[in-house]
Amino acid sequence: MNDAGGMRASDAEREAVVERLRQASVDGRLTLSELTERTEAAYLAVTHAELAQITADLPGGPAFAPESAPPAYRPAPPAPMGRARRWYVAVMGDTKRRGKWRVDQEIGAVAVMGDVTIDLREAEVRSNEVDIVATCVMGDIKIIVPDGVDVDLSGMAIMGDKKVDVLEAPPGQNVPVVRVRAYVVMGDVKIIGDSRAEPIKRGLFAWSEWWQERRAEIRQDAREGMRAIRESRHDLHRAMRESRHDLYRAHHDAIREQRDALRQERREWRRAERDARRGGPPYPPYPQDDPRP
Repeated sequence: MNDAGGMRASDAEREAVVERLRQASVDGRLTLSELTERTEAAYLAVTHAELAQITADLPGGPAFAPESAPPAYRPAPPAPMGRARRWYVAVMGDTKRRGKWRVDQEIGAVAVMGDVTIDLREAEVRSNEVDIVATCVMGDIKIIVPDGVDVDLSGMAIMGDKKVDVLEAPPGQNVPVVRVRAYVVMGDVKIIGDSRAEPIKRGLFAWSEWWQERRAEIRQDAREGMRAIRESRHDLHRAMRESRHDLYRAHHDAIREQRDALRQERREWRRAERDARRGGPPYPPYPQDDPRP
C-alpha cells in the first residue's frame, strides 16, 4: 500500500491548512511574511506530506489526517470599532517602522515634506486585512509588503503619484489583504513587494526547499510565457513595418509611373505642336495633370 503522506491533497484540505495558518497569525505565531509564504506553499502543495510540513511547528503537530473532514472555514473576526488608529507622522523629517511589531489596529501615515517607511514583512498581523490611510503632501510614503499578498489601493493623487509594485497571488486564493487609501498632493505613495526591497533574514523551514523549487518552476513558466508574448509582439511589429514599407513602395512606384506617363504625353504633344507649325496635321489638346493616387 502507498504511504498515506504521499496521497494527493484536495482543494478543501489546502483551504483547511490555510485557515490553520490564519489562526496562527491571529495568535501571534506567524509574521505577515511567514503567513504569506506558507499560504502560497499550501496552495502549491501536492501531497499530504507537504501540507503536514507547512504546519509542523504550529500547535497540533505535523500530523495530517486525510480521513478526517477539514474544519469549516471561519472568517477572521472584524477589528473592533472605534479603536484608535496608530499614526506614523513625518514633517520635514523621516519616520520608519521596521522589524518585528504587532499590527492589531488600523494604521495611518502622514508625510509633509518628509518620508515615512512602513515595513509589514516581519509584522504580526492579528487579522486577515491591514487597513492603512496614507496622506502625503510634498513627501514620500513607502509601504513594504511580502510578495503574494493582495493589495487594494484607492484614493486620489494631485500632481503626485500612487502605485503598486507587488507580485500578487493568483486570483481565487485566500491570502492576506493590504488595503491602502492614499491621498497625495505633489508627493508619492508606493507599495512595493519583498523582491523590490532590501531582503530580510528569514529562518529556514522543512518545507522551504520543495516550496522554493516549485515556486521557481512557476515563475520560470511565467517568464517563458512573457518572453513568448514579447517575441510574438516583436514579430507582429516587424511584419507591420514591412507591410507599411511595401505599401509605401507600391504607392511611390504608382506615382512615379503616373509622372513618367504624363511626361511622355507632354513630349508627344510638343512634338505634334512643332509638326503642326511646319504644316503638319493639327496637334491634340494639351494633356491635363492627373491627381496623385
